[in-house]
Amino acid sequence: MTDTPRPPRPPSFSMIRSFTPADFLTIGNAACGTLAIFLCLSYLARDLYKPHLWWAFGLLPVALVLDVLDGFVARTTRRASHLGADLDSLADVVSFGVAPAVLGFTLGLRGELDIAILIYFVVCGIARLARYNATAAELSAGSGKVPYYEGTPIPTSLALVLTLAVALYLGATGDHLWGGELHLGPATLHPLTLIYALSGSLMISTIRVPKP
Repeated sequence: MTDTPRPPRPPSFSMIRSFTPADFLTIGNAACGTLAIFLCLSYLARDLYKPHLWWAFGLLPVALVLDVLDGFVARTTRRASHLGADLDSLADVVSFGVAPAVLGFTLGLRGELDIAILIYFVVCGIARLARYNATAAELSAGSGKVPYYEGTPIPTSLALVLTLAVALYLGATGDHLWGGELHLGPATLHPLTLIYALSGSLMISTIRVPKP
């Protein structure tokens, strides 16, 4: 009886040593989004302690700056890791998908239909990034540069964050959200949540947005 030959072991892959400076900026982006989520939870747990919520709002523009810088640094240094594209997409899902949805929930978008729309928004962001990763090589036509985005980029969700920040500043939160609330049978909807539905739909649309 002969032993079945074992398949060769894949070469070891040291993740940390493979990181480039751009990758560390990407990780900073993800860290900002994650901390923003934790601060929202702390706000709810600590009797609506507003400084935590303002810090959560402030971290997301920082995440955007890091998101822009990672691409700039990668192009300037001409160093891109094997993980770069995937790291960028995963970080963007956290900072510009999940974190804005959690901010909306924290400020009072907690009706049954609100939650369904917030989930839709996050899923659209994930689908948008997956489509980009799957088609980037084809769209670049071998040039290495994609001329346009198909669907609005997920960082445009910061427009939602800005809207919510203005609402918080003006005291339009909780039971005083702009547009009030609607009771549709057993479900509740805050019309303000519809801006998430619009943002998500634009992300998965076929609108072409020139890439800078």
